[in-house]
Amino acid sequence: MNQPKTRSKLYLRIRALCEGALLVAAAQLLSYLKIWEMPWGGSVVLSMVPLVLYAVRWGLAPGLLASFVFGVLQFMYDGGFAIGWQSIIGDYLLAFLVLGTAGLFRRQKYGVFYGSLIAGVARFLVHYVVGATIWAEYMPETFFGMTMTSPWFYSLLYNLAYMLPNIAITVVVFAAAYKPLSKYLQGSDLM
Repeated sequence: MNQPKTRSKLYLRIRALCEGALLVAAAQLLSYLKIWEMPWGGSVVLSMVPLVLYAVRWGLAPGLLASFVFGVLQFMYDGGFAIGWQSIIGDYLLAFLVLGTAGLFRRQKYGVFYGSLIAGVARFLVHYVVGATIWAEYMPETFFGMTMTSPWFYSLLYNLAYMLPNIAITVVVFAAAYKPLSKYLQGSDLM
C-alpha cells in the first residue's frame, strides 16, 4: 500500500529535478538573447520567465535552488562583470536567488503574476543596494542627462532602467500564456 505513494513521491522529485534542469537551461539560453544591455551590466532579457514559472509550479525551496544555480551560471558563462567577491555574491548569487521567492505563490490562481512582481521587485532591491554601496565609487557625473550626486539615486535609475522592462516582459508573457496554459502555470498537473 505504501509503494504507490513512494513511487508517486519519487516520480514528483524526478519530475521536479528534470523540469528544473530544463527551465534553468532555458533561462540561460534566453539570457544570451539580449533585447537591451546596460553599460555596466544588467540587460533586458526573457530569462526571468522560466525561473518564475519553475518556482510557482514547485514552490519556494526548489525555486530558490534553481534560481541560485542560474546565478552561478550567469557569473560563469555570461561574462560575469564584478569588482570583487561582494559584487559576485550580490549581483549574481543573491540577486538571482531571490527570483525563487515567486515560489511563495505556488499553485495559486494568478500566482505567476504575483510571483513575477514579488521576485522582480526582490531582484531589483538586491541590485539597488549593491549598486548604491559596492558600485558607488564608479558613479558617473551624469546619467540619463542628469547630474548624479547620490549613489542611491544613481543606482535607482540604473537598475530601474533594465529591471522594470524585465518585470513587465515577464508579466506580459504570462498574460499571453495564461488562458491556454493555466493548468500548467498553476501546477494543477502536479496534483
